Amino acid sequence: MLIRDAIAEKGNNLTPTERRLARLVLEEPTRVAFGTVADLARAAGTSRPSVVRFAAKLGFAGYSDLQESVRLEISRRLSTPGERIRRRDPWAAIRGNIERSIASTFESLGEARIAALAAPLVAARRVWVLSGETSMAGAHVLHSGLSMLRPEVHLVFEHSAGRDLCAAGAEDAAVVLDFARYRRVPVTAARTLAELGVSIVAITDGPLSPLAVLTPNWCELKIPAAGPFDSAVPAVVAAELIVARVADELGDAARERIDQLETLWRRTDAYLEYAPRGERPTETHDPDRSGA
Repeated sequence: MLIRDAIAEKGNNLTPTERRLARLVLEEPTRVAFGTVADLARAAGTSRPSVVRFAAKLGFAGYSDLQESVRLEISRRLSTPGERIRRRDPWAAIRGNIERSIASTFESLGEARIAALAAPLVAARRVWVLSGETSMAGAHVLHSGLSMLRPEVHLVFEHSAGRDLCAAGAEDAAVVLDFARYRRVPVTAARTLAELGVSIVAITDGPLSPLAVLTPNWCELKIPAAGPFDSAVPAVVAAELIVARVADELGDAARERIDQLETLWRRTDAYLEYAPRGERPTETHDPDRSGA
């Protein structure tokens, strides 16, 4: 079992000390892979016996067993784009990673979970969408879809987060998408919104995420590497599922809004009138026009 999975499985039963240890294991795996029990205990502000008990709670025979598992994961997965781009994963590995992540996303996001994530977005006065860099594709899909179904949907960018969010209040909802390595602005903005009473929906990567602790309404996605970068596919899949559920919940209101949009698009010639070459009517030769 992967370390992240082992921690997720025990997440609700971890003590505050064990959560600190888990965060260090996830964020600084090299400290575990090449350090001692004392090194990890000192970094977490705890004792060596606590580290050993933590390893046992995760299902390992001891600290050395935990350490070996972390070393193996590090050898299989390099964490930064700078390191990954030098590794040059084979095409088959990239494809396999993405395919497995899609299957995992559907397993994590069952109908009940999607319904829970969508509910605040149906009832809210305004919906704010915040994202880190890795999940920005999902944020754009969510914003685009929701804004065609209901009013007052806002995509918040890092450079203007303070200005945009100054109008947020307790009748609003915010969807925050971010994965390790977590971006400072969406996380700190989400904390502020939670303090204001905004309903937070978090799309993230595990129970120790700084977003998961802000709300009970969160989901876990596994984000694979796709070449040098983290894949955007799981976030996009989650966004599309949420949009589909919101459309169902809004019912007639969403349908009326879509009809209004279609009318506006037609009146403004929003779409190019185009037929593929093979479907165009055959032109006849006109001698008068050709000068023959």
